[in-house]
Amino acid sequence: MQEFQTRNPADCDVSLLLLSDKKMAYHKVNADQRAQGHSPYLDNDELQATALELEWDMEKELEEPGFDHFRLDGAAQRHLGNSQSPDLDLEPIQPSSSPKGRFQRLQEDPDYISHYTRQAPKSNRCSFFRILKVFCTALILFIFGIVIGYYARKKCPSPPTPPEPNNPHIYHEILKEIKAENIQQIYRDLLQFPREDDADIAMKILGQWRSQGLEDVGLVNYSVLLDLPGPSSNTVTLQNSGECFYPSGQQCSRDPKTLDSQDLLYSYAAYSAKGTLEAELVDVQYGTMQDLIQIQAITNVTKKIALLKLGQSPLLYKLSLLEDAGFGGVLLYTDPCDLPKTADLADKAFMVSLNSRGDPSTPGYASIDGSYRQNRLNLTTLLVQPISAVLARKLVSPPEDTAQKDRCTPLQLPATGKKTISLNIQSVTTYKTISNVIGYLKGAVFPDRYVVVGSHHSSLKGYGGQGWASSTAVITALLQALMAEVKRGWRPDRTVVFCSWGGTAFGNIGSYEWAEDLKNVLQRNVVAYVSLHNPVTGNSTLHPVASPSLQQLAAESQGFNCVEKTRCPGSNVSSVQIQGDSDYFINHLGVPATQFSYEDIKASENSSFLSEALFPVHATKTEELDPSFSLHETIAKLTGQVTLQIATDPVLPFNALDIALEVQNNLKGDEAGIPQLLAVASRLRDTAELFQSDEMRPANDPKERAPVRVRMLNDVLQGLEKSFLVHRAPPGLYRNILYRLDDRTSQFSVLLEALEHCKLHQSNETIQAALSEVLNSINSAQVYFKAGLDVFETTLAGKK
Repeated sequence: MQEFQTRNPADCDVSLLLLSDKKMAYHKVNADQRAQGHSPYLDNDELQATALELEWDMEKELEEPGFDHFRLDGAAQRHLGNSQSPDLDLEPIQPSSSPKGRFQRLQEDPDYISHYTRQAPKSNRCSFFRILKVFCTALILFIFGIVIGYYARKKCPSPPTPPEPNNPHIYHEILKEIKAENIQQIYRDLLQFPREDDADIAMKILGQWRSQGLEDVGLVNYSVLLDLPGPSSNTVTLQNSGECFYPSGQQCSRDPKTLDSQDLLYSYAAYSAKGTLEAELVDVQYGTMQDLIQIQAITNVTKKIALLKLGQSPLLYKLSLLEDAGFGGVLLYTDPCDLPKTADLADKAFMVSLNSRGDPSTPGYASIDGSYRQNRLNLTTLLVQPISAVLARKLVSPPEDTAQKDRCTPLQLPATGKKTISLNIQSVTTYKTISNVIGYLKGAVFPDRYVVVGSHHSSLKGYGGQGWASSTAVITALLQALMAEVKRGWRPDRTVVFCSWGGTAFGNIGSYEWAEDLKNVLQRNVVAYVSLHNPVTGNSTLHPVASPSLQQLAAESQGFNCVEKTRCPGSNVSSVQIQGDSDYFINHLGVPATQFSYEDIKASENSSFLSEALFPVHATKTEELDPSFSLHETIAKLTGQVTLQIATDPVLPFNALDIALEVQNNLKGDEAGIPQLLAVASRLRDTAELFQSDEMRPANDPKERAPVRVRMLNDVLQGLEKSFLVHRAPPGLYRNILYRLDDRTSQFSVLLEALEHCKLHQSNETIQAALSEVLNSINSAQVYFKAGLDVFETTLAGKK
């Protein structure tokens, strides 16, 4: 028994040396001391002396024969004892006071000389052979792994290194994937799909985008208030003769099945007032200020019906003037002289929307569950009805002029003879679900910055032609080309958001509701909007539109991507109002926007804003305009080039100086206040030139491209156009004053309208308010540019 107690401490310290378990050795030594009646609270000197004695006893035991057998038995008893002695959990000691630690320091002392020499213990020799065996096994496995890896590398080459996002070669590779035949195939697949409503075609587009590899994509639905045709067609009746006409010009029939009921029902103005009005017809031509001044000078227009031509200015603006003047109804038509010669639309009625700001029942906020719904069934007090040019000619009854048969004569109501008509309008307002398809291609460097590319899939069962199919086919082909490069490891710097909007025909409802839903996020994150609204409506000329900060980029893109160079003039980029879902991004977020489209050569200067009318066009119209789809390919490549540069250039390709130049160009005239505006605009130009200089933009130099500096610069560039959003603008006019009404005008739209308004009301109050809005906008932009300069100067001073 005494021998067992003597060996127990030695056995404990064998474990201490071989397993380096300080805590276990300490616990075992103290356990034996407690078994012999000693206090568990030994001081350090006693503990260390005991440890040295145990070390020496251990070495003597190692020399005794039969020790290996004892070690195994002791190990078994030690494990058993530990499991049965939970009360031996003493506080662990520090390494500086541990027996083993002190013993090692003695060996490391140069003055320490061991007085004992002996043969190496048997257990150490066994450990040596065991280590040698493990080493040889590991070496063999290592060599074997190298051989396997070598042959595996030959059979499975490593994936190519992801290319740099802003490499121009990558742009060429991506755009090369966009082909006319692919766009044509996508277009035909869309038209063959049996669509019942927007949700059906949205699901079709969703499936297409997912099949291309876009993973983060889904439907976003909103329940909105739509104004749809009633059960029977609207009618116009001549009271003098009793003749009744449908909007297309066909006489009313007791058997409407013999007529095209589609054209009959969908020839209407959405959100018009409903009811019946019998009144005198008054020809107001284009409804300009000058036209109204002349009309009001000779007749009382209260509750009368205006015969109005589309063109020259936005429809909503002209309707607001007619409503203010006191009219009760409006007949809309398109003068054949304003249409291109290739268009055969004289006998076609059309559809218009009197809404341009999303769901009318939730103005300014999203149509989500729980939102308050306002009762806004009609957006105007006017009864508005679109009619064909054929019916307009019957109402006007112009005299035949044989001398001018070869020249188009604009329609005009004769001065002699009054005509009274009865206008009957019935439509139904109801809540329906519209669907947007939203997909994200996440950026690799700035995933929180969005480049939004938008098309639309909304049309009224044939109205608007196949513009929706062209739009969807182009954006899908662009997505297909981008995803092919993504599969090879490439990603843009910024996130590209692909959007196919629903409800566009009723007033850009899908884009408005989505943007209102995410307003706070989009205000901070969106850097640009690229529009694909009706990319091919003609085949005569390319019409590029871009906000001032993107005009240079849009012009440069044309030189690289036009399939037919003669149709791609490089100097005709303008900043004019456009139709489609870019409206919210331009007018509420102040986001730079651009759009490329092919159109017909305009027949007259009055033809602007004719695209507000949605005509019924037969299914082959688009393929007649572009049989080879080469024009679609050009639009896709131009759009892709601009999108890639905005999404991948380290510094956003926005031009601050072009904004200042556009402001100066729009300040023309001799009105009071213009000199003061010119002075502020001159300061804006000076600040923009300094901001654009090489000294203030070293982030363009890759050698000095510090990530923090690039982010600071991009944040300033991203907000360049936000200063030019005025608080109020007349209906139909942009709140972003950087956009002109059309190519004919060269002044700020709000100033031009205010001047015209003064002529009608004989008051300077409107012009003074407009001048103040413009002055504050220009001054705000100058302060913004200057603040950006101050930030960079402070940064440079800190670096120096």
